[in-house]
Amino acid sequence: MVGSNRNSTGKLVVRYVVAAILLFMMVYPYLYMVLNSFADWTQIDRKFIPNSFSTKSYEWLFSGGETGITRPWVSSFFNSVLVSIASTALMMMSGIMVAYALSKLNFRGRDTINNFVLFHMFFPAIILLIPTFLIVQKVGLYDTYWGMILPKAVSLWAIFMYTNFFKAIPSVFIEAAKLDGASDFKIMYRIMLPMSKSITTVIFLFLIMERWTELLWDMIIVRSDDMLTLNVLLSQMFGPYGTYPGPLYAASVLLTLPIIILFIFFGKKFQEGMQFNLK
Repeated sequence: MVGSNRNSTGKLVVRYVVAAILLFMMVYPYLYMVLNSFADWTQIDRKFIPNSFSTKSYEWLFSGGETGITRPWVSSFFNSVLVSIASTALMMMSGIMVAYALSKLNFRGRDTINNFVLFHMFFPAIILLIPTFLIVQKVGLYDTYWGMILPKAVSLWAIFMYTNFFKAIPSVFIEAAKLDGASDFKIMYRIMLPMSKSITTVIFLFLIMERWTELLWDMIIVRSDDMLTLNVLLSQMFGPYGTYPGPLYAASVLLTLPIIILFIFFGKKFQEGMQFNLK
């Protein structure tokens, strides 16, 4: 008995050590980025843990670098928040409505639409980049917020995820609601959506992260300086200043910080949603 207890304790210690090493490997790249964003410029990328810190990189970033021109950081951050939230909201609304129709309504062509969604998910998005740009330019949405938002208003991945989740919800709830006179719209947002909080959190986090980090579309659809998103602003700023690693680390920290805060805030619901997906 004593030997078996020692073996189990030894195995447990090994598991904790391996888990700690793996956790450190995953966390350290971001920690390295944060430390170097505050490190003295003479120690950036020269030590694993700098021993001299300053805010020079952030001061350089917000002062416009060598140009001395103050960049519109506040307006660019606002543009990123506005575009990301609006696009994510539209993607989730369209995903819920289409998924409800594909999972709970019977109509001609439902299987064809479902197969089209699955088939279209395998297409790289860049294939439709030029046709989408030409359409947006033709309808007069070039260099506007709507030009950045509307082409990103539908997510086939969100439709796929919601469809699979809604199929697992018993139809008896919908039938009972219809007997009480509830419309399909009310059923969607009063019954289906509250029952899918966990998967909604997963979809929301992935969609807003994808839209927040979007660069290529915002770069080609925006021309005015006051319409730039944070990603585009940083890409323009570090074009001629790519040899300044400190400010580059600082900019990366500013970009990733909102996403990390969201993941921490919705962590519990995110885990619940991921557990459902793995079942």
